[in-house]
Amino acid sequence: MGKTLLEKVWEIHKVGSISGGRDQIFIGLHLIHEVTSPQAFAMLREMGLKVLFPERTFATCDHIIPTDDISRPFADPLAEEMMQAIEKNIKEFGITFFSPESGKQGIVHIVGPELGLTQPGMTIACGDSHTATHGAFGSIAFGIGTSQVRDVLATQTLALTPLKVRKIDIKNKLKPGVYAKDIILYLINRLGVKGGIGYAYEFAGEAIESLSLEGRMTVCNMAIEGGARVGYINPDQTTYDYIKGREYAPKGKEWDKRLQYWESIKSDPDANYDDVANFDAHDIEPMVTWGITPEQCIPVTEKIPEPKNDIDKEALEYMKFKPGQKIEGTKIDVAFIGSCTNGRIEDLREVAKYIKGNKVAKGVKAFIAPGSMGVKKQAEAEGLHEIFMEAGFEWRNPGCSMCLAMNPDKLVGDQISASSSNRNFKGRQGSPNGRTLLMSPVMVAAAAIAGEVIDARKLLNIK
Repeated sequence: MGKTLLEKVWEIHKVGSISGGRDQIFIGLHLIHEVTSPQAFAMLREMGLKVLFPERTFATCDHIIPTDDISRPFADPLAEEMMQAIEKNIKEFGITFFSPESGKQGIVHIVGPELGLTQPGMTIACGDSHTATHGAFGSIAFGIGTSQVRDVLATQTLALTPLKVRKIDIKNKLKPGVYAKDIILYLINRLGVKGGIGYAYEFAGEAIESLSLEGRMTVCNMAIEGGARVGYINPDQTTYDYIKGREYAPKGKEWDKRLQYWESIKSDPDANYDDVANFDAHDIEPMVTWGITPEQCIPVTEKIPEPKNDIDKEALEYMKFKPGQKIEGTKIDVAFIGSCTNGRIEDLREVAKYIKGNKVAKGVKAFIAPGSMGVKKQAEAEGLHEIFMEAGFEWRNPGCSMCLAMNPDKLVGDQISASSSNRNFKGRQGSPNGRTLLMSPVMVAAAAIAGEVIDARKLLNIK
């Protein structure tokens, strides 16, 4: 019987077995940011411990950093305090820091891949729930809490419970105007926000294989929103082409050696899965969330459903929607493009391709926060920022921005936001009454232009 990628990578990195049915797993790459790391470093100091392998940890700042004025000190005293803390910690413990001054700052799950740090067959950990993003490369990537950040810093290991594997096979290619974001929203709707509990999701099939590496990152990014501990995709030539030549990518003979390893960790054709879920890409339409979890979503052409349970009733009340109401035509106040889900260069290119010659609707605040300084530089070199600004979008600096609003980018009152981010929880975008509609970047752009939710295929003539 063959093995899955998860089983292979797990076995290679297993240090030993411990109590409670858990395994001690070596972590090959550790990524940190300014929000979940200060307490972990404080715990190290209290315990008199050092960072065991500082060369395996890399830091950036993303959650609290402003996307408009990044001059120091930051206007928010707490943000400035967190920034000073990470600067102190990385200096004291000898960790590489992708600061704004380095020209490499950005959202942790965009910086790691674009610098070539993220590679197949790795175990990766970060104090951020969307670490599953890195599974797009064929790595096993865990979002962890602050005490676990401390554990990785001190021991380079994590105590983890073995996972079951669900293979999600999606046949056929996506239709025009349907994107990776629509795939993952569709899957969460079908499998549920708790459907993946105890599982790793292995995404496969023609729809996944035909995606770019950046599209694959979008899918894996939101595996956690479906309850899965990790999400991953087997590496292939698309993966290798993306990695090759990047700053931290292997070079020369080391590349050939690493490539051999990457090929070896793919799931075997006769691998045994705990569950298999089959879908058809032709059934997937542009998706829009209507509620307060990513599961509560529908195709843009459909109507908001009757409530099936208390959470649906709560969502309808909070969102001020009614069953049978069309989601298309919902007026928006804010349009946000960015986040670790959809803040990459490919996302921005796709938006620029379709909005040229259009204008943001009156009364809509529309802005784009690139995922990293690298993405920002590339977009500006291609002139994309000029297209955005000509259309009426604000062009910002890199950061998490309105995805979670731990920075100045926030909704006000009960504003409705069309957002390319990953969570539509109550208050997620900064206002306790703010309402978030998740969708693909192109759908966000279309909503910004129309001033309301609209099928981007119709508005932007996508065929």
